[in-house]
Amino acid sequence: MKFLSALLLFVSVFSISGFTPDAPAPYKIGDKATDFKLKSVDGKMYGMSDYKDAKGFIVVFTCNHCPFAVKYEDRINDLAKKYKSKGYILLAINPNDPALEPTDSYELMKVRAKEKGFAFPYLFDEGQKIYPQYGATKTPHVFLLDKNRVVKYIGAIDDNVDSAKEVKEKYLENAIAALESGKTPSPETTKAIGCSIKAKK
Repeated sequence: MKFLSALLLFVSVFSISGFTPDAPAPYKIGDKATDFKLKSVDGKMYGMSDYKDAKGFIVVFTCNHCPFAVKYEDRINDLAKKYKSKGYILLAINPNDPALEPTDSYELMKVRAKEKGFAFPYLFDEGQKIYPQYGATKTPHVFLLDKNRVVKYIGAIDDNVDSAKEVKEKYLENAIAALESGKTPSPETTKAIGCSIKAKK
């Protein structure tokens, strides 16, 4: 009877938390990230395997509608331009279900990318298959991978959502600099600040 009570408690706790036994565990530092093939706003499919000579990858989960993501758009664009020449490829992924957030539809992604002159593939996670594998929970949420797709940094881009000029800690850029020097990023993880990902229940 005690065993049955404990089992029911276990099931109820994980039901409340939204955990399901087959849900992938979020990536930790040192895990190897999955590759993907996702459709970009130019109509082409992109994945990390398309960049054979890359020294690393900056995977950013972001979207159109979130105020936090909007505040980071220019910074993300600048990062893509700056680090492409250094061998780091930025791939931005919209993980949201447009049925729940119409502003994040594929068609409006194309509009936004053109308006802002995005210098990176802006990819649509159709069917929401990729973001759960990474364990992304916010927009924006950043995963820095080395050339072998090993996760080296997870979290925020920097320490100031509201103002790029007032940033004191450039977490992502510092992590890339550490990789360039053959060192371990410090910190390896930070808290991603942003909107929750809009997913079907």
